[in-house]
Amino acid sequence: MDGGNVMRICFVTSGRLDAVREEAGADIVCCPLPSLGEVSYERELRGETSCFEDVALRSKALKGVVVCGCYTDARGIRRKSAVVAERGRILGVSDLVNHIDGSEYGCGAGVRVYETACGRLGVVVGEDLCFPQVMETLSLSGADAALCLEEELGEGPELTLIRAQAFFFGLPIALCAFGYAAVADPSGRLSFASPAPVSRTELPKEREYHLIETRRRLLFRPKREF
Repeated sequence: MDGGNVMRICFVTSGRLDAVREEAGADIVCCPLPSLGEVSYERELRGETSCFEDVALRSKALKGVVVCGCYTDARGIRRKSAVVAERGRILGVSDLVNHIDGSEYGCGAGVRVYETACGRLGVVVGEDLCFPQVMETLSLSGADAALCLEEELGEGPELTLIRAQAFFFGLPIALCAFGYAAVADPSGRLSFASPAPVSRTELPKEREYHLIETRRRLLFRPKREF
């Protein structure tokens, strides 16, 4: 990998993670919810399953970052999650942070930006895309790009949301769902979209800052006289 002005990303929207060959040359390989299926933390710790280890080993073989969606189970609390690994090492797990209308999936503790060799990568899980403050937090935290993991897309607003939030918060946003992948650039344009099981594109790393001034009507306390 290099630390240039783009992140080379490969989407695996259908099939197994090993559909990506080692010579693909991608900085990031992404699989949607729930490509890993159900993952129990207790069973992982006891060595009965090796889902996270498999992701780590695959990131080592691909010499890059691998992000996979899953449903995690922590002592009966189920969450929509994404495991992030780089070159053989688990960097962390990001969870859905907004619990909606009594959903069966619980919420996690917070959003996170991952420091990787190809740049700072923010991860958004599931319905968190519907909450602009999540993307705003990633942008303010210095993310070079955001990666949104979704289940199968229906007639929802996901493509509109990534375009609007890429424009509002000034960073490219990649969407990886079952059967579909898309990228919106900071101009609000949909720069990439594909239903292919495996597809590739690039995310630009653009950090452009502007001074924004506004006028507001405020109530100031009068100065105290001594």
